[in-house]
Formats: sequence, C-alpha cells, structure tokens
Amino acid sequence: MKNTERKNRFLMILYTLGIAGFLGMTLAACNTVSGVGRDIESAGDAIADTADDAKD
Repeated sequence: MKNTERKNRFLMILYTLGIAGFLGMTLAACNTVSGVGRDIESAGDAIADTADDAKD
C-alpha cells in the first residue's frame, strides 16, 4: 500500500468516526423523537425572534 493510499484511508476512517461521534452525541442529547421536535421548535422560535428583533 502506498503512503498516499494509507493517508487517504486514515482520513476516511477519521472522518467516518467523527461523523459517527457527532451523530451519537446529537442523538444522546435529544434522547427521543419528541425531544428532537422540541429542539427543532425551540431553534425555529429563536430564529423567528431574532428576525422580529432585526425588523424593529
């Protein structure tokens, strides 16, 4: 295996582990489907409030 092939393989594994870790933390933080809905609703409310403040 060439050096560049090893580097590319290592980066792909590192990237995959990073994505898996991020998804795991996200799912653990939300815990349930209703928790995800509340998180999304909360984010939407914050965006709407910021937009209203910017309008004024």
